Amino acid sequence: MGERKIKRLLVDDPITGEELVITELAGEASGITIRGRFEIPRYAKLSEENEHFLETFLRCRGMINSVERELGISYPTVKSRLDALLQALDLTPIKEETAKKEKSAEKKAKILEQLEKGEITAEQAKAKLKGGAK
Repeated sequence: MGERKIKRLLVDDPITGEELVITELAGEASGITIRGRFEIPRYAKLSEENEHFLETFLRCRGMINSVERELGISYPTVKSRLDALLQALDLTPIKEETAKKEKSAEKKAKILEQLEKGEITAEQAKAKLKGGAK
């Protein structure tokens, strides 16, 4: 008996276009069959192009310049494809603003801690919070 080629997973109903669900899993070696309603993993829903890009991105350990070289595309194209991949996976990128806000909150907490310990005066704390003295 020849080896059967496994086809790429369909994620949309070819008739209605609606999303499919997995209703049966089978272990060929054991003969076990599991029935139920299983969600198709989000990564299985990627187009072949996005899947290839994701694999390349991971193999390059997220280093955009390596992805550029590997795929022979420009930096803006890598960023664009990365944005498209995030959108396809329904993921929101972590904004630089969030990181800045977190850093600002840490700085304020440190200033308040110094004030509570008596290491700085209220006036010094006020100046630091306004971005004056370090």
